[in-house]
Amino acid sequence: MKENDRIDRIRAMEEAFDAASAAVRALSDTPDGYEEAREALDRLTEYYGSPLWREDFEADEAGLLPPDLKRGVLGEDGVWNLLDERKALHARICSLAADTEKSEKSKKEEQ
Repeated sequence: MKENDRIDRIRAMEEAFDAASAAVRALSDTPDGYEEAREALDRLTEYYGSPLWREDFEADEAGLLPPDLKRGVLGEDGVWNLLDERKALHARICSLAADTEKSEKSKKEEQ
C-alpha cells in the first residue's frame, strides 16, 4: 500500500469525521440537515468497521504517519462516541415523529 494513499484516505476520513461531528452536534437541537450528515456518517461507519481503519491505526501506532497529520479519526473513542450520538439522535427523531403522529391523530379524533 502506498503511504500517499493512506494519508489521502485518512485526510478524507478526517473531513467526513469533522463534517459529521459538526452536523450531529447541530442536529441535537434540530433535525434539519440530517440528510446532509448521513452520507458522511455512512462513509465514516464503513471506514471505521473496515480492515483499512485497522491498517491506518497500526501505521499510526508504528509512527509511519506525518506528525502534523490530523488523525482524530484513528482514535477509537471519538468515532465511537460520534456513532453513538448518531444512534441517540436517530432514536430521538423517531420518537419525535411518533409523538407528532400521535398528537395529530388525537387532535383529529377530538374534532
